[in-house]
Amino acid sequence: MFPHRPTGLRRRAATLGLTTLLAAAVTVPAALAAPTPAAPAGTTATHPDHATGTRLGNVRVLAHFDRAAGQVAESMALEPDGSVIVGMIPARQVVRVAPDGAVQVLATMPLPPDGGTTTPVVGSAQVTGVARSDSGDVYFLYPSGQGGLNGIWQLRPSGETRLVVPLPADTFPNALAIDSERGRFLVTDSTGGRIWQAPLRGGEASVWSADPALAPDGFFGANGMKIHDGAVWASNSDRGTVVRIPLTRNGGSGRAEIRATDLEGIDDFDFTGRGTEILAAINESSKVVRVGADGARRTLLDAEDGLQGTTGVTVRGHRAYVTNGANLAGDDPTLMLADLHRR
Repeated sequence: MFPHRPTGLRRRAATLGLTTLLAAAVTVPAALAAPTPAAPAGTTATHPDHATGTRLGNVRVLAHFDRAAGQVAESMALEPDGSVIVGMIPARQVVRVAPDGAVQVLATMPLPPDGGTTTPVVGSAQVTGVARSDSGDVYFLYPSGQGGLNGIWQLRPSGETRLVVPLPADTFPNALAIDSERGRFLVTDSTGGRIWQAPLRGGEASVWSADPALAPDGFFGANGMKIHDGAVWASNSDRGTVVRIPLTRNGGSGRAEIRATDLEGIDDFDFTGRGTEILAAINESSKVVRVGADGARRTLLDAEDGLQGTTGVTVRGHRAYVTNGANLAGDDPTLMLADLHRR
C-alpha cells in the first residue's frame, strides 16, 4: 500500500546510496556487491540473459472499481474458484471480484471516533493487506490509529468482522502473510519499520524483526511481504529495495540482506515460480518490473498497458493478477490479469 504522501514529506531521489547507508546493518549478496551501471533516463536496467526471464502477455482488465467511492485497490488474495479478495484503502472495504469481473462488497469498516486522523503518517483509516488461510478464512488489516481497532481482523462467512490480533495504535500494518507451517500471522509495519508476528488463533503480537533494512526514510519502509525459500521477503518503499530475512530453525529472524535495489516506490510483489525471480509493483511509476535472482531489473508492464498507480502482483500458475490503485496517477483503479510465460 502506498497512498499519497502528506504535504511536507520529502520524496526520495530516484537513485539512493543504500549500500552506504545500511552497510553496517545488512549483508549485501555478492551478486549485488558491485553496483549496476545506471540506466539512461527513462529506461530500466536490464541483464544480458533477460530473454530467458518471465514475460507477461495478453493483458486485460478483469474489473474496474469506483474511485469516487474510495475504492483504491490494494492487496489481494486468490480463492480456489478464481475469485479475488481485494482490500480497498480509503473505502475501508474488503471486496470479492468473481471470475467474470463482478464486484461484491463483503465488509466496510466503521470510521474510528476521530475519523482516523491519528492513523500514522497518512491521517486516515484504511483497509490494507488481505490474506486467506488454507481453511478458507479471510483476514485483513485495518490501520486506524486507534487502540481496539488497529490490527488484524477476520471476515466471517456471515459478513461479520472481528478483531483477532490488536496492534499498537502507532503502527501502520500494511502487508499480511500467513505462515501456516508455524501457525502465525506476519505483518509489515510501514511506519515503524518492523515485521510483527502473532498466533493464527489470535492474541498478542510481538516484533519478529526490526532490522534497519526495514526502516522508513521519511514515509514508508517495510511494505509488501512474502514467505519464500526459507525466508521472509519484504519490500521497502522509501529505499526502493527488496529485503530477504532468513528464517532460523525455531522460526526467528536472521540477519537481513538486500536482494534488489533501485526500485523506488515499490509496493507489493510476488515470486514467478522461477527460483527467486519476482514481479514487483512499482506504485509511483505505474509499472510491473521483473527482478531476477541477481537483482537485474526489466519493466514488463507500464502505463501504456493501462497501469495506474500499481499496488500489487499475485502469481498463480500461468497467470499474474495486478491491482492498480490509481491513487498516485490516473482515476481508473482496476484488477488486471495477464498471461505469464516462463522462459
